[in-house]
Amino acid sequence: MFEGFRIQQFAVNGTRLNGRVGGRGPALLLLHGHPQSHVMWHRVAPRLARRFTVVALDLRGYGDSARVPAGEDSSAYSKRAMAEDVLQVMSLLGHARFAVCAHDRGARVAHRLAADHPDAVTRMLLLDIAPTAAMYERTSREFALAYWHWFFLVQPAPLPERLIEADPVAYVRNVMGRRHAGLQAFAPEALAEYERCIAIPGTAGSICADYRASIGIDLAHDHEDIAAGRRLAMPLRVLWGEHGAVGRCFDVLDLWRQRAESVSGQALPCGHYIAEELPDRLLAEALVFLEGETP
Repeated sequence: MFEGFRIQQFAVNGTRLNGRVGGRGPALLLLHGHPQSHVMWHRVAPRLARRFTVVALDLRGYGDSARVPAGEDSSAYSKRAMAEDVLQVMSLLGHARFAVCAHDRGARVAHRLAADHPDAVTRMLLLDIAPTAAMYERTSREFALAYWHWFFLVQPAPLPERLIEADPVAYVRNVMGRRHAGLQAFAPEALAEYERCIAIPGTAGSICADYRASIGIDLAHDHEDIAAGRRLAMPLRVLWGEHGAVGRCFDVLDLWRQRAESVSGQALPCGHYIAEELPDRLLAEALVFLEGETP
């Protein structure tokens, strides 16, 4: 699925990340969402690699990256720790500054990366999220029903872990298949990878820790930024699916304009999984924005 890319492992920040690297040109970091892996970029990464040096990583706890102990407050899965992981990978590869394109959970890591290390991120394209703090604070009945896993995964251990581990493939198929496009949006080989990785021992615990961090330590970090008036300064573009819950439940552009200086974006005619549902449109948007223009 990634012709011309090489698989690499990176020992960074007390963990080990897996990823693929390919292409030539300015550096571009790709970060995936839940419950997926870097494989979600398979329909766009090879074409992006014609213009960029593309680094597609599995976040800690996902894909073939290491599952590390969560710690008492799940701080090992804070977006600050996960952002430090990917920053160190890019440094190892010789990229002091780079653009970022990220989806879902990876977009939350990207937000923290840009907030903590603004000199590293040149431009940022985020897919189908609003800021984490705003999403929690403005949760509605419709959002809670659509994003039920946000509230399931944060329940005290070991209940959600045990339920996922009882049938991890069913968990992936339910979370992904209940969205707008259903399971037909995913290439069989990509879906097989998501199913393989969810069954790796320790994955359920890592996923739960990711979400527990988001409703705990990550919110504390976000509120510190808000209280201090810190806003992202690099160009930010946000895209969301018009058939997804994020666009229905939140004013995406308004919420991001509260957290960043230069924001553009729009809804696309798809659901949550933009890179797999609408790859050609995403590629066109990405190439214009990442190469310095505003669509």
